[in-house]
Amino acid sequence: MAKKVGVAILGLGVVGGGTYQTLVEHHDFYLKTQKADITVEAVLDKAVARLDALGVPEELRAKSIEEVLANPAVDIVVETIGGIGVAKAFVTAALCSGKSVVTSNKELICKFSHELEDIAKRNGCGLYYEASCVGGVPIIRTLIDGVQANKISKMMGIVNGTTNYILTKMSTEGADYAETLKEAQRLGYAEFDPTNDVEGFDSTYKLSILSSMAFHTKVPYTKIFREGISGIATEDIAYGKELGYTLKLLAIGKNTEKGIEVRVHPTFIPNAHPLASVNDAYNAVYLCGDAVDDIMLYGRGAGALPTASAVVSDVIYAATHSEIKYSTFKNTANAERNVKFISNFESAYYIRLSVEDKAGVLAKITGVFAKNGISIVEIEQKGKKTDEAGVPLIVVTHQTRENSVKNAVAKIGETGIAKVEAVIRVE
Repeated sequence: MAKKVGVAILGLGVVGGGTYQTLVEHHDFYLKTQKADITVEAVLDKAVARLDALGVPEELRAKSIEEVLANPAVDIVVETIGGIGVAKAFVTAALCSGKSVVTSNKELICKFSHELEDIAKRNGCGLYYEASCVGGVPIIRTLIDGVQANKISKMMGIVNGTTNYILTKMSTEGADYAETLKEAQRLGYAEFDPTNDVEGFDSTYKLSILSSMAFHTKVPYTKIFREGISGIATEDIAYGKELGYTLKLLAIGKNTEKGIEVRVHPTFIPNAHPLASVNDAYNAVYLCGDAVDDIMLYGRGAGALPTASAVVSDVIYAATHSEIKYSTFKNTANAERNVKFISNFESAYYIRLSVEDKAGVLAKITGVFAKNGISIVEIEQKGKKTDEAGVPLIVVTHQTRENSVKNAVAKIGETGIAKVEAVIRVE
């Protein structure tokens, strides 16, 4: 006999609307394949136009969160409002009432999962958030139920579609950052205020969630090194191509014997790497486990139906699993005291300098690198001086420490040997 499960949806925006559509249209399919009679019992959204556009019946249109939570037919509450204001209050109220919650809200989970999970435990209900990271790509379910036999030592991901779209267009069309951003905004890939995406905050929230799960210890977003793409120049993408590299905004997590390394920044990767072929608004996460070795999950990282796929996946999981799973680590606001985070991480580096085309300059620059323990793989001057700006000098280093590069760059700037135009890490 099929288990009857009632769902309430809070917010009928892009994701909420897609979730409503998916649940209604696939009801019979889930009944047949999952033995779950999942029905939408309430919808809460003040925008009548949205409700009308989706054809939500009058009897399902709730007037308040209190009405939703008082409805005995509602077992699972889906939150797709976003933000950490009203959404947090509604999710907290739902958990306190004993109703399980499914959310697509990465900022809420990143910053407050410790509070919400504690409430869920005390009230015997579940907190599910597959849709909070990487859209329709089932990365969280994979970490929980797919690769749990492994110790995950490394993850690298393209987890933000907006920045991947921008960098792809800059690479393929040679357009500059500002021009490409405007195009992304026109097409709806970027928000009017794109800061959250282009400066790496969105990716940082997701990396906090995913690395905590992968490494089985709390990784607060405040421990993650973050650098966005707003300073990326088209010429660096072009020079990188000549060297055999593709530029991506990567979320990188490494669990080493020396500690945990977590960072979000523009990164050159070899063209042969699987992540190099992930273009436009697509996302992917590359994992390395001690038993499975390397695997990559790839797909649409945003959008109404792809993200709704993840939301409904959680609804079905909650509906068909009586045993509730919580975090495999001590989920607190801060990291555990014995966990060490590495800020002076190791990487190779691409450095572009503007130099005077005269004897002795190159020797001075390489001398600064040598004094800071930086070994150079390749150094190449691009063209000859044609104006007062100097000529581009491209340096690619061996693996070295972040602080060593910062010190070398500062010294070059202080002495006026050359102008450092760009520093991009290479994986």
